[in-house]
Amino acid sequence: MPILNLTLSTAPSAEQSQRAAAILLRLTNDILHKAKPLTSIAISHVPQQHWYIGEQSLAQQERASFFLDIKITDETNTAIEKAAYIKAVFDEMAGLLGPLHDVSYVHIDDARPAAWGYGGLTQQYRAVKKMEQAA
Repeated sequence: MPILNLTLSTAPSAEQSQRAAAILLRLTNDILHKAKPLTSIAISHVPQQHWYIGEQSLAQQERASFFLDIKITDETNTAIEKAAYIKAVFDEMAGLLGPLHDVSYVHIDDARPAAWGYGGLTQQYRAVKKMEQAA
């Protein structure tokens, strides 16, 4: 049930957003084992002339960049899975956006199960109910 917020250093493009969403949905499912029907992805765009790394814009550096912030339930993925995910996202975004600035970030936010959820229920509540049903 992750939510992904992706910012791209490009002008808005429905086609590019669709491709980015497909990439993230696949990687989030394949590497982090998150259910596709419960994965939400929001994409925003910041033109390169408005995105700075250091003292120069990406337009001046002739590079693209992205920032992905993904929230997942704490303790549901290993450090190895997260590292593989970060690498795969970087590689796939380079394929989508072209030459990337190394300062392109992926932040995996391990949210406490009692502090977040969807459909009005926390992840902790869902886990407890699942355990009760299995007993």
